[in-house]
Amino acid sequence: MGIHIDIEKCTGCKVCVSACPYGAIEIVDGKARFTDDCTSCGACVGSCKFSAIVMEVQRKEDVDTSQYSGLWVLAEVHDGKLADVTLELLSEGRKLADGLGEDVSLILCGQGVEGLVPLAASYGADKVYLVEHEVLAQYRTDPYTSVICGLINQHKPEILLIGATTMGRDLASRIAARIGAGLTADCTGLAIDPETRLLMQTRPAFGGNVMATIVCRNARPQMSTVRPRVMKKSQPDATRQAEIIRQGVELNEKSIATKILEIIREEGSNELDVQEAEIIVSGGRGLRKPENFALVRELAEVLGAAVGASRATVDAGWIPAYHQVGQTGKTVQPKLYIACGISGAVQHLAGMSSADCIVAINNDPTAPIFGVAHYGLVGDLFEVVPALTKALKKELGQE
Repeated sequence: MGIHIDIEKCTGCKVCVSACPYGAIEIVDGKARFTDDCTSCGACVGSCKFSAIVMEVQRKEDVDTSQYSGLWVLAEVHDGKLADVTLELLSEGRKLADGLGEDVSLILCGQGVEGLVPLAASYGADKVYLVEHEVLAQYRTDPYTSVICGLINQHKPEILLIGATTMGRDLASRIAARIGAGLTADCTGLAIDPETRLLMQTRPAFGGNVMATIVCRNARPQMSTVRPRVMKKSQPDATRQAEIIRQGVELNEKSIATKILEIIREEGSNELDVQEAEIIVSGGRGLRKPENFALVRELAEVLGAAVGASRATVDAGWIPAYHQVGQTGKTVQPKLYIACGISGAVQHLAGMSSADCIVAINNDPTAPIFGVAHYGLVGDLFEVVPALTKALKKELGQE
């Protein structure tokens, strides 16, 4: 990857100077010039109104893959806490890196986030690239992209794992395009090929009817976004420590195109998130009409559970999409999953079959859901669910 300045087009306006997060541009004799601190992050390219800065992305087949090593995980921070998907990726990354004989590093961006390093270390991080700045306090695409691309160009990781969340999906594609890397999105499985040492990235394709395994032979780093709740968190080891590598940046709020004015919580956010819940009660087309989700909600309330749903009920408009469980919804790993009137299409099963205990309630004894259920109740859910709710209320002393 190369970046250069067309001196004839440069007017010395200094806009690129304020746009560079690494302070690597100076004005000499009225023209912009890169210093040795340039990381080729590309932040200056979009800032130049005169198209005087040109970035050339190296062809994939020309990349010297021997220069790249190590596995990186991108941290996602919410309300001052590491997101569960980050801990899941550190746990999985630790296993993959051990197979390669490499270190696991975490990219941690934000403000006042150094206190999260011990937790990251306990889940497998050997190094933490810490970038703290007030502009990074809340996620925004442009500054995060520029800072992370700079780190990648400097340190050349072989593998980069990112959560397939709203933030991760937005950021990963931008990074991959900026640095010319390969990206496999929405992965549900990761492994290392012992012969080639390549990352084997498995993801659903053709509407979930096929599971495709993809490898990136030339471009680096090998990038994957991974669904939350697919990888299991390891047991944290509080004795582990991580090396902190602080990266200073120079970010100017005025050069950022967006500003966060207010965070508005999603409607219904007072309900438990299915991805975080330990117990989920889900409803399917067997409920017949949206009003009958009241049966599911009542059972969920008794158990302190989240309310889930099949894709069919969401598509029918019976319940908001953030309740959907499955390949096109959310992947979950609760301790208990109760499926009410869900037949068990392969897409739904892929999203919940990792639950510790699955209870299926359906009047069709041949329904695929019974193939993964630990306990099956063949019967009319309009009789079974109210009876189960009543019995649990009595057992839990809620009557």
